[in-house]
Amino acid sequence: MTAAAKGPASYFPSIEKKYGRPVTEWKDLIRSSPLTKHMELVSWLKTEHGLGHGHANALVAHTLAENTGK
Repeated sequence: MTAAAKGPASYFPSIEKKYGRPVTEWKDLIRSSPLTKHMELVSWLKTEHGLGHGHANALVAHTLAENTGK
């Protein structure tokens, strides 16, 4: 049995289902953006890519944590 995802990663299955793109694509998009601040990236995903706030926030939080090693 595998453990259920916790934190931001718990949103990933619904993000993939709702928006039709794998999480890896969203993370690559975030990393390639010239924006660096959390809320700037969240706003960008919401306005430019139509994500809901919770989904955008989860993707940004997880991606930035990976980038900083936290």
